[in-house]
Amino acid sequence: MATKEASSSKKTAATPSAKLSPKAAAAAVRIADNKKALFNYHIEERFEAGMVLEGWEVKSLREGKVQLTDGYVVVRGGELFIIGCQINPLGTASTHVRPDSVRTKKLLMHKEEIRRLVGKVEQKGFTLVPLNMHWKAGKVKCEIGLAKGKGEHDKRDTIKDREGKREVERAMKSRNR
Repeated sequence: MATKEASSSKKTAATPSAKLSPKAAAAAVRIADNKKALFNYHIEERFEAGMVLEGWEVKSLREGKVQLTDGYVVVRGGELFIIGCQINPLGTASTHVRPDSVRTKKLLMHKEEIRRLVGKVEQKGFTLVPLNMHWKAGKVKCEIGLAKGKGEHDKRDTIKDREGKREVERAMKSRNR
């Protein structure tokens, strides 16, 4: 009798994940996006880096209390650090830990990749920006982009394209009704 109950509970636990669409499943893994970076920069290349975090930061990330919009990546002594990424502590944080929400966090990448990035960042106009944070195999990863700043006219073109797409979607939606 106990085996029937256990098997039925396994079936119910598996069904919600089976009902998720691939897009929804990918969104469940994503912690935060930096939409401002995609508006302000042309992304040339994307890289995935691990992050060195404290326990309270991981708990806050599970709750989605992170902001990437003001963050940027610097190279110091052959290592990558993310500055300006704000992880807000939970209200239930421990009393003996002093959480610093804007702490500089170290990014983990292979030395060869870091050397390649340093060479490109030293070129005129290139910078490293955090694009998103996501879970991968139980670990927090940060996707960083090698980017070049957009000019004002490029930003206007982006806005114009976005508004054009919205108008087309509205027209198609009203047509289908």
